[in-house]
Amino acid sequence: MRTLLYLFFMRMKTTAFRASIYKVLDRLEETGDTLEIERKGKLFRIEPVKDASKLDRLVKREIMSGDPEEIVSNDWSHMWRNGLP
Repeated sequence: MRTLLYLFFMRMKTTAFRASIYKVLDRLEETGDTLEIERKGKLFRIEPVKDASKLDRLVKREIMSGDPEEIVSNDWSHMWRNGLP
């Protein structure tokens, strides 16, 4: 029961963390909360890393060389045929 009390406040001493490390990590995984651990007067933080989406990981690439306006204003009528070949 003592561990649950610590989990509710999400701050604990290192000895309490050491005694229930797997329960604490499971709880953090379920809730996504952050845990602060105090050791010798200093605070350490454990928090789940947020997964970036595939779109966030995309690298912007320059795929067009030249001015895009040239393509838009280009006259393609001499290459166009009314019917398919």
